[in-house]
Parts: sequence; C-alpha cells; structure tokens
Amino acid sequence: MFDFHGYGPSIFKGAIITIEVGFLSLILALLLGLLGASAKLSNNPVSRGVGTLYTTIIRGVPDLVLMMLIYFGGQVLINNFTDWLFVQFEIDIFINIDQFVAGVIAIGFIFGAYMTETFRGAFLAVDKGQIEAGYAYGMSKWQVFTRVMFPQMMRHALPGLGNNWLVMLKTTALVSVIGLADMVRLATEASKAVHQPFKFFIPVVLVYLALTTVSEWFIKTMERRYSTGVVKG
Repeated sequence: MFDFHGYGPSIFKGAIITIEVGFLSLILALLLGLLGASAKLSNNPVSRGVGTLYTTIIRGVPDLVLMMLIYFGGQVLINNFTDWLFVQFEIDIFINIDQFVAGVIAIGFIFGAYMTETFRGAFLAVDKGQIEAGYAYGMSKWQVFTRVMFPQMMRHALPGLGNNWLVMLKTTALVSVIGLADMVRLATEASKAVHQPFKFFIPVVLVYLALTTVSEWFIKTMERRYSTGVVKG
C-alpha cells in the first residue's frame, strides 16, 4: 500500500518546492498589495489609475492564462530586449526565466491584486479620528502608521489575507503546467507510469490539507492577537 515505486523521495522534494513557491509568492503578493493599496488611496490621479488598472486586469483574467502569459510572454519580451541591447550597444547578455522564478512572480503578481483590495478596505476601515489624534499628540507619520494605523488595519485585513493565502496555496498547483517539478507534476508523472492515481494523489491531498490546517490555526491566532482589547458586540 505504501510502496511508491521509488517516486516517494521525488514527490517529497516536490512538496518542499510547493511550500517554497507558496511562501515566496505570499511575500511578493503582500508587497504588491501594500503598494497597490497605497496607489489606489493616493491623491495622485496617475497612481490611482495605475492601481485601478492593475487590479481590474488581474482580477478579470484567469490565473492559468496569466501564468502562461508571464512565463512564455515574459521570456519573449526579455529576449527582444536583450537583442535590442546587442544591436544598439553590442551588449551580449542572456537572461533565462526558469519555472520556479516564473511561478513565484506569476502567483505573487496575481494575488497582489487581491491583496491590494484587502489592504485598501482595511485602511479605509481605520477611524480617521484616531489618526488625527495621533498627529495631535505629536507623533510622526511613521509613529502614527506603526502605532495607530497598522495594528487596526491588520485586525480588519486578516480575514481577507487569510482567505487569499489559502486560495494562493492551492493555486501553486498551477505551476505544474509550466514545467516546474512540484508535487502535483511529479505525482501526475508517477501515476501515469504505474497507473495508480490514488496512491500518488491522496498524499498530495493530505499535504495540502495539512498546510491549510496549520495556516488556519496561525491566522486565527493572529486574529486573536490583533483583536486584544476590542469589544465585540
């Protein structure tokens, strides 16, 4: 029953790659989300326009299409740029985007749009009176952000961030379509080789369930932390 025909170690390594893609994509998505939310809340119409265009396009196009476009189309754009450098300045360089980097960039870029809306809503939920009170007490902009805005913003943002992370974690399975040897792709190859799909895909399901279970526990812990002193009712 537990004989994986020699594919066990490779699928385990694929699970590690899946986790790495997930966490690196999360970091990128959070950074893009904060930048996007700042842009959409800016008084600058150009910044607002860029932020709105970003979220509108990303949320309106399927994730799989965007991933393939970023991987294959991005490589073409880079090759065209390096060819132009060689023609204009005789600078001969070659840049190759591997599947791991492309997967992280694609997933992070996609979910950065969803994080943008989550952060934007959370920032808007913070009482402006408390921000003004912080300035009245002589706090700097950084102090107001770290002591007043950020803790309250996180309390409002955590449910949305948690949902986005859980969806992102499952979206990592899409990197298999661009050739990355994650656990989904390796399990697919192993099941085709021995014609026993349940033997290889059930462990993949269990890994995803374990990751989402731990993630839900961590998210609830963070929600309790940032809700300390808040009266619910």
